[in-house]
Amino acid sequence: MLVDRAVRDLIAAFGSSDPTPGGGSASALASALGASLLQMVASLPKTRGGSEDERSALATTTRSLIDLRRQLTDAIDADAAAYDQVVSAYKRPKTTADEQQARKTAIQRALRAATDVPLGVMRLSARALAQAEIVAEHGHGAAASDVGVAVALLRTGVYGAGLNVDINLGGVADAGYVEEVRAECARLSAEVAVRVERAESLLRRG
Repeated sequence: MLVDRAVRDLIAAFGSSDPTPGGGSASALASALGASLLQMVASLPKTRGGSEDERSALATTTRSLIDLRRQLTDAIDADAAAYDQVVSAYKRPKTTADEQQARKTAIQRALRAATDVPLGVMRLSARALAQAEIVAEHGHGAAASDVGVAVALLRTGVYGAGLNVDINLGGVADAGYVEEVRAECARLSAEVAVRVERAESLLRRG
């Protein structure tokens, strides 16, 4: 499991000549780190204004972020496993007509799985950015830079995951599925842009 490796070993794995882990896993990792930073700030004993309402809002946000962080962490290995299946599908024999059909079916199944994982990262990252707005508004002001880094990491995770969705969709034959996924990606990207701007605006207020 990638997530069980030491940090140095994980970074080295990204730099190896193996196709996995690649950009999809890196995107999930970026978003997982972003969610973790938000969780840290939301868990600090001090809040922006020191009110009980702020502490209550941040406690609720912390619970959400713990779950989002877990799912994003799981996606690091899930993305690598999905792409390994794509590589494996393309290596299937194609001598006979039956083999060619089986190979085609395996490739399509693998490409959809390799699309669904980064699409899930986009969804989870958007949800984490919704929590970022709460942390930016109520979190301790001295940790504003941590929130800013978290927002940047989540934005990167969304963008990177979107690139992986797009490249995998290029090989998917189901036009209806492709259209549906592209529409969702566009919606998520627009939502994320708004949430990033809101969070950064809240941080700029000081």
